[in-house]
Amino acid sequence: MPTQNNGRILAAELFGTLVLMLGGPGVAILLPTVGGGLLPDADATTVGGLIRLAIIAVGFGVSLMIMVAVIGPVSGCHINPAVTVGMLLARKVSGMHAVFAIIGQVIGSIAGAAIIYGIASGRDDFERGQFAANLWSGKYFGLGSTMVTEVILTALLVVVVLFITTRGMSTGSMAVIAGATLTLIHFIAIPIDNASVNPARSLATALFADTNFEALQQLWAFIVFPLVGAVVGVIIWLVLDDARLEDTMLAEVPGMSEARDVLDKVADGAVDAVEDTID
Repeated sequence: MPTQNNGRILAAELFGTLVLMLGGPGVAILLPTVGGGLLPDADATTVGGLIRLAIIAVGFGVSLMIMVAVIGPVSGCHINPAVTVGMLLARKVSGMHAVFAIIGQVIGSIAGAAIIYGIASGRDDFERGQFAANLWSGKYFGLGSTMVTEVILTALLVVVVLFITTRGMSTGSMAVIAGATLTLIHFIAIPIDNASVNPARSLATALFADTNFEALQQLWAFIVFPLVGAVVGVIIWLVLDDARLEDTMLAEVPGMSEARDVLDKVADGAVDAVEDTID
């Protein structure tokens, strides 16, 4: 996707991440007030809980889909520091682009959370509670499950973004695929850790969450593991695509080229063995 100047990149990512916050955490926080509380914060095993989960997941996906169509030609519509890091490692954006994009994402996410808080505070009985923050404790699946989930699902998102932005797809196609991917990710991850795969989104909601939920204490996991997932995503993309390791920043990591050569030999040997068996 073509980009404009750094100021527009910052503004586009700020606006896009703000919209993502309104369409994702905003839906999760404001939804219980819709229809007189017909969709409460129910357990995911209940019908109400499943409906609520579906609405929130679709809210995230549709927000990304719309923003890809709107700001994709300006900044690439990463609206997620992990995606930006993945694109930087793959050398699809410059370091300056990445810096301004991440600044915009952080500001946009906090601004979006502040807007949600301001709107929700208009209800007399509003309590911050978890404020859609990401957690691994309590009703969630624990730190180990969170680590696996955030790494794998962020890697999936990065792989999808790398493929759709390097295959000459139309903006409409990219929007639909990216939005559907984020929707799927939230269907999977909301019950596990309330679905992050986005450090900026996790930071903003943790800042506004009630301190009893320890969202800030657990925030590090939702920054570290998505960033690790970004690296894993680039590696998977290199395996699946014709791109060369030498064309990415990973080639500068000590031992990476040697590991690639070993994997190539193992893969070639496995393919030869299968072909010999078939013959």
